[in-house]
Amino acid sequence: MAPLIALLAGTALARIAGLLGVDALNGWHPALRVGLALMFVLTGVAHFASRRADLIAMVPPSLPRPDLLVTVTGVLELAGALALLFPATARPAAAGLVLLMLAMFPANVSAARRRLTLAGRPVTPLGVRTVLQVVFVAAALAVAVGG
Repeated sequence: MAPLIALLAGTALARIAGLLGVDALNGWHPALRVGLALMFVLTGVAHFASRRADLIAMVPPSLPRPDLLVTVTGVLELAGALALLFPATARPAAAGLVLLMLAMFPANVSAARRRLTLAGRPVTPLGVRTVLQVVFVAAALAVAVGG
C-alpha cells in the first residue's frame, strides 16, 4: 500500500503546490508526474535496501540471476522516476515504466502463489495486487499520452 499512498499523496501535494503558485506544477499532469516519481523512488530504493532479499525471493524461480534482475529493475525505476520530473523526458519515461511494470508483474503473481513475505508480512494478495497494478499502469499511461 505504501506505493499507492506515495502516488496519491505525492500527486495531491504537487497539485496543491501548483494551486498555490508553483507554475511547474500547475495542472494535474505535472502533479501526476511528481506522484509517480515519488512512487518509483520509494519502490526503486527498496531494491537496494532492507527489502532487497525479499524482492530477490519474489523473482520467479525459472528466471536466471534474480539478484541482477532486482538490481536492474531498481536502477530502471530510479532512472524513470528522475526522468518523470522533466517535461522533455516524462512521456518516454512513463511509457518505459509501463513496460517495466508489466514485465515485473509476474514476480508479484509468483510471490502471491508461493505465499512469500515482504518485510515480514505476507505479500499483497493477488486480487488486490492486480487492482493496484492497474491503477499504477493507468497513472503512467496518463502521463505517457496526456499533457
